[in-house]
Amino acid sequence: MMGEFFGRIKQQKRAYVALMVAVLMALVALFAPFIANDKPLILVYQKSIYLPMLVDYPETTFGGVFETPADYKDSAIQTLINKNGMMVMPPIVYGENTLVLNPPTPHPSAPTWDNVWGTDALGRDVFARTLYGLRLSLGFGLALTLIASLVGLAVGSVLGYFGGWVDLLGQRVIEIWLGLPQLFILMILMSVFRPSVLVVFVGMLLFGWLPLVSVARVHVYRLRQAPFVLTAKNLGVSPHRIILRHFLPSLIRLSLAQFPFILAGNIVILTALDFLGFGLPMESASLGELLYQGSRHLDAPHLAMAGVSVLMAILMALIIIGESFRQALDVGK
Repeated sequence: MMGEFFGRIKQQKRAYVALMVAVLMALVALFAPFIANDKPLILVYQKSIYLPMLVDYPETTFGGVFETPADYKDSAIQTLINKNGMMVMPPIVYGENTLVLNPPTPHPSAPTWDNVWGTDALGRDVFARTLYGLRLSLGFGLALTLIASLVGLAVGSVLGYFGGWVDLLGQRVIEIWLGLPQLFILMILMSVFRPSVLVVFVGMLLFGWLPLVSVARVHVYRLRQAPFVLTAKNLGVSPHRIILRHFLPSLIRLSLAQFPFILAGNIVILTALDFLGFGLPMESASLGELLYQGSRHLDAPHLAMAGVSVLMAILMALIIIGESFRQALDVGK
């Protein structure tokens, strides 16, 4: 089944390229701390191995004076370490919130060889912020899409299986919920509660489960009178076992075609909330925060270009993948 599915994907060159782009961006986002960081990947000092990315070592560990965490970009600390060992730095020596000192021009500084995508208004490396912003957007979007999809499939299956007044009441509640202005409701919630990843996640989850409800409801409603379902009922099999065993595999197949579109929508909503200032905490690296800085600093187009280019790339890849999934799975046929 899966081999045939990926075989159909490979036959669509555009979809195959989009899938490779999405996988590459996901890998880059996943390993962002190993690509852009102000801490060494590995450090050897006096024949001992240290992992600064996992543990904060005081500078006295390496012969320094103070008990504060070691600043590995400090020339004095670098001299002490290189004298008695070595350290391997990531390709980009700036982390999510590392400040760029002595830029060639005032912040936000234009791209240079040291900062290939320039710096933002606070003096942070834009390339590093973009990597971490992509990591946050993809991780947040994937987690939200997975949980919301499970909730939507469960609700839709219950409505379709039981029908009657359960289905009627559920449909009316969903219609009312769909009629609410999602973005404005989220903005109100974010303004009431202190901004955090959990608050934004729960707020978006309130609406994120809706897209798959109708898909699951119609599918289960069509199959609930099938001979294998009636046989299972006559044998005394419980409804939840029937749904999990007989409906879930085909529901996952149907939801797979919708998954990329739902993920893209969640990324867009998160970006919009961050851009408007109602999303994640301001210190969090996000694509929306980059777009906000770009709108506030029109004299520094590199800020907006970084956020827009990455956002467009991931959204275009997801949309193409979603269309190819529909064709590969023969959804609707």
